[in-house]
Amino acid sequence: MLRFRGTFVLVSTLTALFVASAGIAHQAMAQGKDVVVLAAASLKNALDEASADWARKTGKTTRISYAASSALARQIEAGIPADIFISADVPWMDHVAERKLIKPASRSDYLGNQIVLIAGKDSRIDLRIGKGFDLRGALGSDGRLAMGSVEAVPAGKYGKAALEYLGVWSSVADRVAQAENVRMALTLVSRGEAPLGIVYRTDAASDPAVRIVGAFPADSHPAIIYPMALLSTSANPDAQAFVDYLKSPAAKPFFERQGFAVLN
Repeated sequence: MLRFRGTFVLVSTLTALFVASAGIAHQAMAQGKDVVVLAAASLKNALDEASADWARKTGKTTRISYAASSALARQIEAGIPADIFISADVPWMDHVAERKLIKPASRSDYLGNQIVLIAGKDSRIDLRIGKGFDLRGALGSDGRLAMGSVEAVPAGKYGKAALEYLGVWSSVADRVAQAENVRMALTLVSRGEAPLGIVYRTDAASDPAVRIVGAFPADSHPAIIYPMALLSTSANPDAQAFVDYLKSPAAKPFFERQGFAVLN
């Protein structure tokens, strides 16, 4: 098992992420047909399936770049060419909206989610999530709690808020392994590098190597809402068509199977 010293922060170079995503976007725009989507990492399984279904039905294609909503918002602010942004929380959509980088009329609250505490599938950890629950004790003598960055990644922010509400944040703050996005937090638990993690219910459903220990009360953190909008620079007529498809009954099952609540 990997041993952590202090707070372990998984940090990628934002420049590299921007360059990789920009390459995807520039290639798509050069082809003049692909819809370029910037989407929260937690959407990958469901959105990939929905995109493939749309391609089969219409013959049109997408190019999707997944990352933490914070990283995607900064890429948009830096001018990356893309058509659609789907954020894992409202504040990062507000961030780009305040800078007039989306088409306001296109914005909608698209999906809802939950945060859960996970462990490895063979773990015997048994906790009842509630006020003052012994999360630190469950981590053992040197175990870490995997979470998205609590300052930037939506799942990390929701997780910290929930732990503060439940009165246990101060007991585990120095034992948190912060990841650059929620899927990396999931991977730490899946690979046995952290005994526990906080991720979305949809992430837990995507990985058979983990199990849900418990769900955090809905009133312990801000409502988890995924807003979606067209970017102000998008001129691709197929972008609105893809948004319409995502909101249609045809796409709904892909998201519901992963555990999302379809709001719009």
